[in-house]
Amino acid sequence: MRKPKLPPGTPDDTEAAFYDALQHADIERLMACWADEDDIVCVHPGGPRLIGHEAIRATFEAMFANGAVMAMPEKLHRHDDGHCAVHNLVERVAVLTDDGPQHAYVLATNVYIKTAQGWRLVAHHASPGTRVEPPELSGQKPLLH
Repeated sequence: MRKPKLPPGTPDDTEAAFYDALQHADIERLMACWADEDDIVCVHPGGPRLIGHEAIRATFEAMFANGAVMAMPEKLHRHDDGHCAVHNLVERVAVLTDDGPQHAYVLATNVYIKTAQGWRLVAHHASPGTRVEPPELSGQKPLLH
């Protein structure tokens, strides 16, 4: 089966399509976000390193068997040099617990490269989730007035 086409767009467009596909359990659209490279990499929270389309697709298909993944990207930090873009963000994930709906917070890094087909994902790495939003620390000292 052929992958759906994504518009060339920007790294932000590809990222939006990736999270939209997660939220709609759309495996074809999700896989269309990935580059056609053999060495694409994905690490799910607490999981092994997955290399290649087959391994990545299989894990997302298993996730989608339980329904959509309601991960909302927030607090994005970008680095873009024109051919490679690195996005570090917080994923706010809605989860259903015995106590009702809750949120988990996952730190994620997405790496995109510019290909002939447009910007595509080559790496997604997500940390184990926490119940509280992780703080942001910076090496910069606060300016005191």
